[in-house]
Amino acid sequence: MGGIELKSPSELEIMRQAGRIVSGLLKLMEKEAKPGVSTQKLDEIAEKFVRSQGAEPAFKGYYGYPATICASINDEVVHGIPGKRILNDGDIIGVDVGVILKGYFSDAARTFAIGTVDAESQKLIRVTREAMMRGIAQAVEGNRISDISAAVQAYAEKEGFSVVREYVGHGIGRNLHEDPQVPNYGKPGEGPKLVTGMALAIEPMINAGSHEVKVLADGWTVVTRDGKRSAHFEQTIFITKTKPEIVTE
Repeated sequence: MGGIELKSPSELEIMRQAGRIVSGLLKLMEKEAKPGVSTQKLDEIAEKFVRSQGAEPAFKGYYGYPATICASINDEVVHGIPGKRILNDGDIIGVDVGVILKGYFSDAARTFAIGTVDAESQKLIRVTREAMMRGIAQAVEGNRISDISAAVQAYAEKEGFSVVREYVGHGIGRNLHEDPQVPNYGKPGEGPKLVTGMALAIEPMINAGSHEVKVLADGWTVVTRDGKRSAHFEQTIFITKTKPEIVTE
């Protein structure tokens, strides 16, 4: 399998439990992410919730990352560090979170509208989520990794948006990031064949303007080069004989 670890039914079951915690946390984040709330406050709520469920935050301490969630606002693509920044009416925020439960990881992200957002931002969120779902629909036994990638890219670009190239989805299991990489762009029919027992995190990052990004001086926060907005959605899924199983919904 070229380094791709297939998961046993018992391993998948632990990852399902971890996925339910991630899903519950993202529902909580949606409720708490309102105008006037700081990203630091969201992070504190998130860490408390994860630990209350008997899990640990996957990101905290990962390569030195200082927080439980990534909180990426407006032109921030991914890996925004929570802090004093206050959410304002009209912002959008991508919240990415992973947890470790009994040695196994699950990982997911959603982008939320704060208060009333403009029509283009609403469309960006809607299209990014749908691009992810179209990618997931290709995640069936017998297809190849790039069938997922091509489906994401085709839909996002048809809707007038661009796909970030530098950051990709990934395998997941006993590690947060495992083989294979799952790009959000490319030609169909390439890369490893999908087989039952694979666990993947599929995560399009879609920009309103150009696909080009840069990393800020903090070494983590990725922003769009043109300052236009970006949205991020992610689910952990399992490849099965029939249809993909989403474990973080």
